[in-house]
Order: sequence, then C-alpha cells, then structure tokens
Amino acid sequence: MKLLFKLQTTKSLWSLKPPAMTFQGHRRLLASDVYSQYESIRRGEQEIPKYFNFASDVLDKWSEIEKAGKRPSNPAFWWIDGKGEEVKWSFEELGFLSRKVANVLTKVCELQKGDRIVVILPRVPEWWLVNVACMRAGVVLIPGTSQLSAKDILYRLQASKATCIITSDTLAPAVDSVASECQFLKTKLIVSKGSRVGWLNFTDLYKNQSADHSCIKTRIQDSMSIFFTSGTTGSPKMTVHSQGSLGFRPLLSERYWLDLTPSDVIWSTADTGWILAALSCVFDPWVFGACIFIHNLPQIESAAILNTLCRFPIDTLVGAPTLFRMLVQNDLCNYKFMNLKHCMSGGEPLNPEVMEQWKSKTGLDIHEVYGQTETGIICSVFKGMKIKPGSMGKAAPLLDVQIIDKNANILPPGQQGEIAVRSKPIRPLGLFSEYVDNPKKTAESERGDFYVTGDKGTMDEDGYFKFIGRDDDIIISSGYRIGPFEVESALIEHPAVAETAVVSSPDPLRGEVVKAFVVLSPTFSSNDLESLTRDLQDHVKKTTAPYKYPRKVEFVKELPKTVTGKIKRNELRNKEWGRM
Repeated sequence: MKLLFKLQTTKSLWSLKPPAMTFQGHRRLLASDVYSQYESIRRGEQEIPKYFNFASDVLDKWSEIEKAGKRPSNPAFWWIDGKGEEVKWSFEELGFLSRKVANVLTKVCELQKGDRIVVILPRVPEWWLVNVACMRAGVVLIPGTSQLSAKDILYRLQASKATCIITSDTLAPAVDSVASECQFLKTKLIVSKGSRVGWLNFTDLYKNQSADHSCIKTRIQDSMSIFFTSGTTGSPKMTVHSQGSLGFRPLLSERYWLDLTPSDVIWSTADTGWILAALSCVFDPWVFGACIFIHNLPQIESAAILNTLCRFPIDTLVGAPTLFRMLVQNDLCNYKFMNLKHCMSGGEPLNPEVMEQWKSKTGLDIHEVYGQTETGIICSVFKGMKIKPGSMGKAAPLLDVQIIDKNANILPPGQQGEIAVRSKPIRPLGLFSEYVDNPKKTAESERGDFYVTGDKGTMDEDGYFKFIGRDDDIIISSGYRIGPFEVESALIEHPAVAETAVVSSPDPLRGEVVKAFVVLSPTFSSNDLESLTRDLQDHVKKTTAPYKYPRKVEFVKELPKTVTGKIKRNELRNKEWGRM
C-alpha cells in the first residue's frame, strides 16, 4: 500500500483542516521542543523522512532538551498504584531503563527486527518500558487486555506467530495451559515479585542488563504494532500500524485533539490492550513532551478517579463515556479538582445529557473523539471549537473524511451513509497498513477511493460528524468493542444452547451491553431459568474475556431469519432499542 512520503501529497488534504486548528503562537510553546522541529515539514518545505524511529527521534530528543534545562521539571511518566507506591521517570530515566529492556529483548530473548512479542499487562510501569524497548529493537508489539482468557491468548499466539510473551503472574497459568500448542513461542517473561517454573523474571533480567543499546534504524513504513480487532463476523483480525501511522502522524497532525505542552499532565484511563492507550498514553502526549500520568486502577471506581483528580495536578482527562456516566452520579460539589482543564471521551458515543450534567457540575466541557483500531483518531472536537451535543467533531488533520453510499459516492450534508476515509490515490498517515495474512479482508475494507469504517453517520454543513450506528453487529460497552461472534461461539459450546444470537441492548451506565437471545436444546429442560442464565454467563466468562459476557439473556423459541437461513440480528437489535 502506498504511504504518504512527500508533503506535497498532504497539501491536498491540508486545505481540509479548519482554520481553528492552526495553533500559531501557542501557549507556552517552546521554540526548541521536538514538535517545533518538524514545522518545516508541516509547512511543506521539506519531505517526510525516509527513516524514523519514535524512540530515537522523539523520546531521546526530549531527553536532550531536558538535559539542557529547556523543558519544565515535569516527569515524563508518573505512575501511582493507589496504595502508596509511586514511580516518576524523566525522559532521561525512561531512555536509560528502556535501553536495558531492549537488551533483554535482543540479547536474552534473541528477538530481531520484525519479530513479534505479545504483551498482556495491566497498567504497570513495565508496560511503558516494553513499549519503548520494542521501538528501540524494532520488535513488533502486540498488546492485549488483561481480561483475555486462555482461549483468547491461544488464538493470538497462534495467529501472530509471536516468539515471546510478557505477562503478569495472574495470566501466566492461562499461558502455560496453551503454550504447548504454540509452536512459535520460545520465551516467556513474567512481571512478578516471585518466580515461576518455565518463566524468566522480567524485572530481575532488565535490572541486571547494560543500558548501552543502539536504537535500530527503522523506515517510516516499518511495522511497529499489531492490534487485534474485536471480531464482528469471525475471529479478530490483526491490524498492523507502522512507525509512520503511530509515531510520525502526531508530528504532522498539529495539536488538534490533545493540544498539550511540556508543562501539561495527561491521564488516560484506556485499557493497555487497545489502540487508544497507544494514542493517549504513549505517542501523542510524548510528541509534545507532556507528562503521562497513570493510576494502576484494577477497577474503574468513581471515588478513586475523583480523589486522584483532587490530589494530583492533572490537566487533561481521557476516558470512555462510562467513566463520565459514573462520575456525574456523584455529588461533585464535594470535590475540588487540582488542575483539570480539558476532558475527552472516546470509544463510544457520549450521551448529551451526561455532557450537560458534567458541565453544570464542574464547569468543564467534554470533547468527543472518534476512531477505530484501523485508523486511530478520525474525528475530534478540539479546543476552541464549538461543541454540538451529539456530534463527534470534525475530521482530523491529514484525513479526508466523508459520508458515502454503497457505490462510494460522496453524499451531501445531512444525508445518512457510511463514514469513510479517503485512501486513494494517496494513503494518509494514520491508517493501518493491512490485516496480517488476510489480503481479502484488507481489500474488502476499501470501497472505491475510500477506507470504509463500517459505521453509519451524517455530516452537517459545518463539517461536524454524527454517529448513527454500526453497519456491522459490533457492540461497544464501556468503551470495549465486542464482536458477537466470539460470544455466540462461547454460548453454543454449552450443552443447553441449540442456537443463539447476540446483539447490543441499551444500558443507562454502560451505554449498551451484550444481550443474548438463546434457543434451548430440545434435549435440555429446566424450570429454573434464572439459574441457567447465571450458568451461561459464568460459562462465557470462563471461555472468553469476562467483559464479553451477556449481561442480559432472553430465552426464545426461535430466532428471526432470512430466507437463506441467516439470523436477522438487526431485527433483534431494533426490538431492543425500541425501533420496531
């Protein structure tokens, strides 16, 4: 696929950028900061470089600026666990430690450029060290949420052909239960204070390594990360992102969605398994030399979130709509936020009433962002922009976003169609490279000159986009994208289930939840359907990631089907949402 290499190719897209996105004379902007050093490329005076590595070209540059005393004293990384433990790293310390980890990957694990590593860790500092170390070593990072089941892990290890895995002692038993079926897996590293047979202790290894490591030279189109999609009509697909789409993109995209400076502290509650964590907890904040704040948060709890905002100087908060729905249920008059100025929500649409409640209780707006695993941020309500309730903002810089019909024709304002990103003749930075080993799906993701998101929406005359619904059957609950196929596959394994269909169902807190319509097997009889419901829910939790389990179950005699025998999920979904 053709990548965007010369800036004259971006000029045709640059005119799409609203005037409000130009941040000339930006507040506290440092003339010597890393972002400013790429100004000539943004103006079209220089071409995009052939080689780029985020670790050496961004993080190490910030380390140099820091040493020269030209960056505020903010840490680059600030982590707390809520129990008294705290970690603070400057860019220099981040570089020192990540080089040690890079030596673990290359010398101990014998990973080479292009090799793949699965990393399933909660919000612990080691996750960030591994991220940067992979950049330095040219190793392709494959993140996963800590809620993955043994079956999920097996699929990911087999499909990715990863030769190494790093995880916690919580998930190590699940890995061991499937490791014998993973022919490519050679090395297992555990992040734990203890030891485990067959595993190398990650902390002991990196602490004893040398910090002398030369960052590998990478091309801008070289693979950097692989994210697994949610799996809507089949198994999750592997989505490849490059040094350019993840690392170089924010250097060209101006300050549109985060608008950070080296003095700012950003806290994103995104799960480490999803692309939003990469965007809001790694690349985009560090491009601007900002401090990334992380709370371990085993569970998202209102009191913990609110108390943290009161105790720490957090400027920007990024969270799923579920987070804000939880927070507005509290008496916010009892909380005085230390420094909060900017709030962002992404992962699913945010209810306008929640935005209004948050505004009335805190005086702060919530700015929506919209994107996908394949695209990163597509639309955003950026600072200084008029907020239209129910809208997810305007197209991101570098992207030509349109509403198209089934023939790839651009539709006029107000008309409903599919949200799409122009991908031809020039493929813009930000879009994924391909679905690994799946050229058919890669080709199917495009229609005419566009990458098609699979989401339906509208665009008004001012260029604001509104999300209508998903063209596929994907369910977004509390920010997690859940494919019905995996849930249905888990349910059908239960002896009581003859047939099942999974759809979204409205929920006041989570926006929507998984609901399963179940046809019981003729050989199965039960008078206690409540007990059976719990049994089915527990079965799904054990078979796949727990967050995917159906919170609602309805037993039916038959499922609505087309003449060809396909289940009419849209009919079930419409019934749930009162659209019949």
